[in-house]
Amino acid sequence: MSKRDYYEILEVGKDASPEELKKAYRKQAIKFHPDKNPGKKDMEEKFKEAAEAYEVLSDPNKRQRYDQYGHAGTGNGGFGGGGMNMEDIFSHFGDIFGGGGGNDPFSSFFGGGGRRGKAVNRGSNLRVKVKLTLEEIANGVEKKIKVNKYLSCNTCHGSGAKGGSSYNTCSTCRGTGQVSRVTSTFLGQMQTTQTCPNCGGEGKIITDKCTDCAGNGVVKGEEVISIRIPAGVSEGMQLSMGGKGNAAARGGVAGDLLIQIEEIAHDRFERDGNNLLYEHYISFSEAALGGNAEVPTLEGKVKIKIEPGTQSGKVLRLRGKGLNSINGYEGKGDLLISIVIWTPKTLSKEEKSILEKLANSDNFKPTPGTHDKNIFSRMKNLFEQ
Repeated sequence: MSKRDYYEILEVGKDASPEELKKAYRKQAIKFHPDKNPGKKDMEEKFKEAAEAYEVLSDPNKRQRYDQYGHAGTGNGGFGGGGMNMEDIFSHFGDIFGGGGGNDPFSSFFGGGGRRGKAVNRGSNLRVKVKLTLEEIANGVEKKIKVNKYLSCNTCHGSGAKGGSSYNTCSTCRGTGQVSRVTSTFLGQMQTTQTCPNCGGEGKIITDKCTDCAGNGVVKGEEVISIRIPAGVSEGMQLSMGGKGNAAARGGVAGDLLIQIEEIAHDRFERDGNNLLYEHYISFSEAALGGNAEVPTLEGKVKIKIEPGTQSGKVLRLRGKGLNSINGYEGKGDLLISIVIWTPKTLSKEEKSILEKLANSDNFKPTPGTHDKNIFSRMKNLFEQ
């Protein structure tokens, strides 16, 4: 079954502002929230669907990739492409209704009110930049990088407790991690459930803290991470590796590693989407007489034919010699070769004499016809082929 369009799910246009997206998601979340639709599995799925749509469209980088590539550009949805569950939604969007606490009538839906079970700590995301050559982008590459981050404490195995079992059940919430109260709203009396302020939602309190991590369950360290970069990535694109960010306090869920792509300028090619642009210089005699020439590609040199009478600015196209598309649907781009006729800056007496004789020949005087289109028309026709 194909995935629905994210803008359609939130019932907004593609030019919707961040505030309009937030307002639309709030409306959908209230409508399909499981607390308002107990036992209705289809409502819960719509609730998750709306959260996934908002998670992608509220992130400028993910929204740009979605607008350009559709669902294929988002890694199959939000949260690193690993699917969504209720805990993910509540932990990520707990402040969508103003923080989910205090006298907010919607606090029962988010920020603890709709959260089931004990709170799960989540580590923060990490951002790194990876520089790539065009050759690496063309073929995809595996990079190993060293990242300074919070790691799970080896002494207490991330629990934060000395010996791994120094806990008491929280007396405030009796181990549930939550406290409840009844609030009057315009919808009537509603029972709101919030994170226990005494234990932070964990349901237990450490009695004897680990001395190596001071009870946090994490310590500063470094990790060498292997990153597989797919072929066809581009400048500014952001990839995500779930669980490779900072470790979470006391055995929670680690954050993500966000990888931003930087392209290293190539000494011969310029990139235009999946196409590569290259300028090939030839002499006046080569342009007039024609012949064969060698040009570079990312895969090695290839031969091209220069037709007699070739004009400067002519564009030759080598199909499939460009870059792979990131989503794989568009195939490979092309190599576009712009022919430039080289004019010598200095001449010998003999060369000058020869050219002066040729200058008066009618055949050497510029006589462009209506069939000789300008560079913009030639490029347009080339892409329409």
